[in-house]
Amino acid sequence: MGCVSAVPPPRNDDAPDAPQAPDGRGGRRSVAVALLLGALGATVVLLASGRVWARGTAAVGGGSLPLTADGRAVTGLPAALAIVGLAALVAVFAVRGRSRLLVSGLLALSGLGAALAAVLAADDRQALDAQAARTTADTAAQVGALTHTAWPYITAAGGALILIAGLLALRFGSGWPAMGGRYERDGSPRPRKAAVVDPDRPEDLWKALDRGEDPTR
Repeated sequence: MGCVSAVPPPRNDDAPDAPQAPDGRGGRRSVAVALLLGALGATVVLLASGRVWARGTAAVGGGSLPLTADGRAVTGLPAALAIVGLAALVAVFAVRGRSRLLVSGLLALSGLGAALAAVLAADDRQALDAQAARTTADTAAQVGALTHTAWPYITAAGGALILIAGLLALRFGSGWPAMGGRYERDGSPRPRKAAVVDPDRPEDLWKALDRGEDPTR
């Protein structure tokens, strides 16, 4: 009959199935990356939307008049969604639980929408045609020698950065800290500061006794 030892066998911490302690550095890194990408993406979208997206000419008299259209004239959707993305990026750290999940989804969708709107409007000519009609006072006028710049695609790249920030928030946001947590009330009764009792004032002594306090302490 074999001997039974009460000493547990030595642990092998190098075993592949040994549980690993959670590392908070990954969560902090994802917060920093999401903030950087979201803020950078929104800045790129707002700046690139103000640049010239399209150039052309309008026939006026015997010559031609150069025309240009910036991104906001072509479509104001990317800039508007970038502002929504910035607001959602801040709100991610102001809410918790399911609300944080919803705000993170809004952040991702605003980036996706900004990128798609910029790409779809990259070869748009309606803004310049409308400008040509106003310039020549001819509603049927169309812009000629139409060319497009790379700014719509730069705008789309900024929207993609916002999208990545939203995806990071959806993936890791549940472990991110919430700002202003120390200001939130936990439902516990707030300690009441004892009133100062002047022993030379009888009315203060009576008020302290009415409150159940010992005025002699």
